[in-house]
Amino acid sequence: MSGNAIYTDPTKRHDFVLLFDVVNGNPNGDPDAGNLPRVDPETMHGLVTDVCLKRKVRDYLQLAHNVPIFIQSRVALNTLIEQAGAEADPQIKEKLERYDQLADREKRELTHRPHDKTREELCRRYYDVRMFGAVLSTGRLNAGQVRGPVQITFARSLDPIVPLDLSITRQARTTEERMETGETEMGRKPIVPYGLYRAHGFFNPFLAKDTGVTQKDLELFWEALTRMFEFDRSAARGEMTVRGLWVFTHENEKGNAPAHKLFESLRVEKRDGIETPRSFTDYEIVEPQQDRLPQGVTLTRLT
Repeated sequence: MSGNAIYTDPTKRHDFVLLFDVVNGNPNGDPDAGNLPRVDPETMHGLVTDVCLKRKVRDYLQLAHNVPIFIQSRVALNTLIEQAGAEADPQIKEKLERYDQLADREKRELTHRPHDKTREELCRRYYDVRMFGAVLSTGRLNAGQVRGPVQITFARSLDPIVPLDLSITRQARTTEERMETGETEMGRKPIVPYGLYRAHGFFNPFLAKDTGVTQKDLELFWEALTRMFEFDRSAARGEMTVRGLWVFTHENEKGNAPAHKLFESLRVEKRDGIETPRSFTDYEIVEPQQDRLPQGVTLTRLT
């Protein structure tokens, strides 16, 4: 990807379409349903949450580019907020160090009044705060809230899926009692035989200016979307593949056309004679021609 390409310009509005598929895997388990693949119960179309997709973007960038990430499991978020605040403002550092000795008024000032310098420092430090936003008022130090310029919808399968809950066994036993009885241990493996999913996304240049998004940030985002499954293999997600990423770039930062009209211009249809899709080749992608797009809109296919 070229860092000078139009789709990496953070001063422009971008709307995008993401296609990915799964073969004999579980793209996003639902903990309220025994980790079965998420579905819309009325239509049985599969669902993958926006949170899941953002997590894969974060994980890819952390692994492949060592990009600092705010939302992680290894450090408490309030600790990261306080570290940023202490570096951004010596007065905050001093107050946090003697927090237990502060008067109630001073504690309320830290907790209830958003501290802009801390917010700015967190945007500077962490890629996902700049791009996706974050709530930064969860502890002793209030850094307010950041509205991220990138938003992604739930991904929905183009056709109904059939979630399967398969029984599995293993030869190894976990207890001496089961070793003596020879009892077989059982397990479950939920999968989707095949599903092609489509998600839509949006990049807001006004919010990007506020959080300090750079051209490099946007270039890394497109890279992560196209490669996020390559290092996310597991027994549950052995074959997940990004099948297409299309970016509609607007000449006007306020937009040259409604996003839904642009999304409707890119169609994905089952091929003739296919009733139950079982591979990506069972579909046909119909892209809009550049001369048929609204004036001021450029379409780029990244994969």
